[in-house]
Amino acid sequence: MRQGGCGWRRAGVALAAAMACGVGAAQAATQAPAAMPASFDNPVLSGFASDPSVCRAGEDFYLVTSTFEYLPGLPVYHSRDLVHWRLIGNALSRESQLTFVGRKSSQAIFAPTIRCEGGRFYIVTTDVGGIGNFFLTADNPAGPWSDPVRLPENVFGMDPSFFFDDDGTVYYTRHGGGRNGGVYQARVDLKAGKLLEEPRLVWSGMGGIWPEGPHLYKRDGWYYLMIAEGGTSYDHRITMARSRSPWGPFEPHPDNPILTHRHLPEHPFQALGHADLVTTPQGDWWATLLAIRPQAADGQRHHHIGRETLLSPVRWRADGWPVFGQNGVLAQPQPTAGLPGWQPWPAPPVREHFAANQPLPPHWAFLRTLAAGQWSLTDKPGRLRLIGARTGLEVVGTPTFVGRRQERLNQRFAAELDFQPQADGDAAGLALRMNESHHALLRVTGADKRRVDCVLRTGGEPQVLGSAPVAAGAVQLQVHADPQQYRLSWRLAGQGDWQPLCRIPTHRLSTETATGFTGVYLGLYALSGSAKPAVADVAWVEFEPLGP
Repeated sequence: MRQGGCGWRRAGVALAAAMACGVGAAQAATQAPAAMPASFDNPVLSGFASDPSVCRAGEDFYLVTSTFEYLPGLPVYHSRDLVHWRLIGNALSRESQLTFVGRKSSQAIFAPTIRCEGGRFYIVTTDVGGIGNFFLTADNPAGPWSDPVRLPENVFGMDPSFFFDDDGTVYYTRHGGGRNGGVYQARVDLKAGKLLEEPRLVWSGMGGIWPEGPHLYKRDGWYYLMIAEGGTSYDHRITMARSRSPWGPFEPHPDNPILTHRHLPEHPFQALGHADLVTTPQGDWWATLLAIRPQAADGQRHHHIGRETLLSPVRWRADGWPVFGQNGVLAQPQPTAGLPGWQPWPAPPVREHFAANQPLPPHWAFLRTLAAGQWSLTDKPGRLRLIGARTGLEVVGTPTFVGRRQERLNQRFAAELDFQPQADGDAAGLALRMNESHHALLRVTGADKRRVDCVLRTGGEPQVLGSAPVAAGAVQLQVHADPQQYRLSWRLAGQGDWQPLCRIPTHRLSTETATGFTGVYLGLYALSGSAKPAVADVAWVEFEPLGP
C-alpha cells in the first residue's frame, strides 16, 4: 500500500530514505535497541494527543497531533519502534506563521495529517475560525517548518489529508458538509499551492454523524478510504471503503465499523477513532488512533486528560480487507509481534531547570500566541521569569500562562517560585487549565499579608477551597494527580513536609463537565492586579510520572 513517498520505502534503502527526508544519521543513532518484551501497553502517547497522524521515513516514524488554541502548535514526535515517542519540535513555532487571537478554547488547529514525499515533509491541517485549511513543509521533521500555504475554498471543510499517487497526482481529501456530511476530494498542486478543482463528494460513510478524519491509501490496485464516524465521543468508530478509482464509487468494508468500543462500555479505552496507517520496514501494518480513558465519577463517565494516542496492529485478509486489533477490538496489553523493534528513549529528568542560553523546551505551550513580553529566560539567568498580564485565565485572551499537557493519570507537578505581591490582585503560581470556565489555581497572593490560595472555577464565580498564610521567602507548590483527584499542597523552600491545602475531584475539570476537545494542562501563571506588572521567578519545575 502506498501512503506517499518516504512512508513506504523498504528496509534496504532505509538510511538513504531517512537522509532524503531530512533525518540525520546522528539523530537515528541516539536510541539503542533493547530486548523485545511480549507485550506493550496503550496509550503509546498518553495525555492530550488527539487526532494522531503518522508517517515513516526509512526506519524512523513521525507523528503529529492536534493542538487547538495552544502555541507552539502541531507537535512532531519521533519513534524507532512505534511505541516509544519523543517530542522533537513544533511545526507552528513562530508568530509570523499563525496566531489565534480571539479564539475560544478548542478552536484553531484541528486534525493534522503528516506525509513525506520527494525528500520533503508535509503537514496539512485546519485552522478553525481562522485561515481554514493550509499546509506546511519542511526538509527536517524537527523543523523549521514553512509559513502556512492556504488552500482556500468557497465552503468550510476540515481534517484535510494528502495522498501521493504513483503517477505523481496528489489528492486532497477532507470532511465537508458538517454533522451529516461526507468526504470530499480534489487534486492539489503543491508547488503552486492551490486546488485544481472544487472538491466533490466521494463517500458519505456508513450513516454516523460527523464522517471526518479521512485518509486515502492504495494497496494492490485498490484505493482505500478510512474515516471516523459517530462524533468524537463514546459513539466514535472507524470505518473504511475501497474502490478501483480514487473518485469511487466506494464499496464499504463488510465488517464496518472496523474498530470501535462503543458496544463495550466497561472497556478502559473508549471513543476510538481518527486512525492513520503506516507500515514498518519489514512490511507489517499498524494504525495510530485516538481514544479516551474515562473514570467513574459522580454517577457518570468522565475523562479529563484528553484524547490520547493508541497503537493497533493491522492484518490483511485474503479478500483484501484489513482487520484492526483483535477482530475489531483493542486488547490491553497488546502483543509486540510485528513491531519493528524495541527502542525506548532515555527517561527525561524529573526536575527541569532554565538557562538563559537555551530555548524554552518544546513541550511548553502558551495560549493563542507565543506571549512575547510575558516571560523571559534572560531577565534573571537561571530562572524562568513570568511577567503578569492583566488578563486572567477566564478571559479569551493571552494570559501569562506557560503549561504542558498532563501526560499521565498519575502525575506530580511542582515548582519553586520567588514572588512577592506588590498590589491587590497580584498573583502567581500553578494552574490546572481545561478552558476559560474550568480551571484551578494554586496561587501566592496578598500584598499586605502574603498567603497561598487554592481556587477552583467551574463555570461560575471562582471558589476559594483553601488558604494559608505564607512567610517571606521562596515558595514551593505541588499538584499530585491520580485518576480521581488532584491534591494541592505547598511549603516554604527547604522547610519540611508538604502542607495540604485542598483536593479537587478530576471530574470537575473533565471534558464531560467543561466540554471541548483538549485535556488538562499543568502550568505556571502570573496575574497583575495593577498597571505595574507582577513578576515571579521560577527556579525549577518537576514533572514526574507516577503511573499510567
